[in-house]
Amino acid sequence: MAQIHHFEYGALTPTVSYILSVLGSLLGLTSAVRLRSSKTGGERFWWLTLAAVAIGATGIWSMHFVAMLGFDVEGTPIRYDIGLTAASAIIALASVGVGLAIALLGKTASKARILIGGVLAGLGVGAMHYTGMAAMELRGEIHYSGREVAASIAIAVVAATVALWLTLVVSKPIAIFASALVMGVAVNGMHFTGMLAMSVTSEENTFGSVEGATASGLLVPVGVAVVFAIIGMGYALVSAPTEEDRAAADYLRQRIDSRHAAEAAQRAQQQQAVPFGGAPAGQQQPPQPGRAGRTTLGDGSWTYRDRSQ
Repeated sequence: MAQIHHFEYGALTPTVSYILSVLGSLLGLTSAVRLRSSKTGGERFWWLTLAAVAIGATGIWSMHFVAMLGFDVEGTPIRYDIGLTAASAIIALASVGVGLAIALLGKTASKARILIGGVLAGLGVGAMHYTGMAAMELRGEIHYSGREVAASIAIAVVAATVALWLTLVVSKPIAIFASALVMGVAVNGMHFTGMLAMSVTSEENTFGSVEGATASGLLVPVGVAVVFAIIGMGYALVSAPTEEDRAAADYLRQRIDSRHAAEAAQRAQQQQAVPFGGAPAGQQQPPQPGRAGRTTLGDGSWTYRDRSQ
C-alpha cells in the first residue's frame, strides 16, 4: 500500500481552499438575497447564474482543486485528465444551479423544495468530487472505502441542504458572513472525508511516463479563471441596485410624475380662463361700440372700428 500525504505543503493548501469556499459561499448567498428581491425573470436568471457560479464553481470546485495540490502519493507522479477535470467543474456548477433553482424559484412548499434541491445538489457535489478523483492518473490502483465514501456523500447532502436553506433565510451582512464560514467548514469536511476513503496500491513497474496535465500546469488557467470570476461577481454585486436604491428611484419618479401632473393641471386651468378669441380674463378689453367689428391689420394685430361710421 502506497503512502498518501494530504498536506504536502503543510497548512497552505487547506487554508487557501477554506478561504475560497468561504468567499464563494459569501458571494453566492449575497447573490441569493438579490435573487429573492428580483422583479423580472431576467433578473432572477442573472442572480441564479451568479449564485451557482459562486457556490458551485468557486466555493466547491476551486476549493477541491486547490486542496488536491497538497495531495501526494509516494513513488509516483500524479497527472490529471483534462476532460474529466473540466467535467467535474461542470457537474458542480450544474448541480448547484439546479438545487438553487428548485429551492428559490418556487412559491409553495419551501421545506420540500429545499430538501429536494439539497439532495440533488449534494449528490451532484459528491459526483463532482469523485469525478475529479477519477481524473487522477498515477502508477498504482486506486481503491475507496465504502464507509468513508457514504459519509462524504452524506456530508455533501446535508451541507447542500443547509446551504439552500440559508439562501432563503439570511439577508443581513453579519448573518451572511457567519453562514459562509459554516458552509466553508462543511465543504472542506466533505472533501477531506472523501479523500480519507482513498487508498493506493503501488504497481511493481515504476518506469514509464504518466499521461495527463500536472496540477501546477492547471493552476495558472484555473487561478486566472477564479480571479476573474470573483472580480466579475464582486463588480456585479456592487454595481447592481439594491432594494434601497429601487425605493429611492421609485420615490423620485413619483415626485417627478406628481410635479408634471400639477403643471399640466395648472396649464389646463389657465387655458379655461381665456375666452374664445379674446384675451385672458382680467385683461382690459378695447372699447366695443354697438356695431363694432374686429379688423385684422397687416402686422397680425387687430383693432375695433365702428361699422356704423
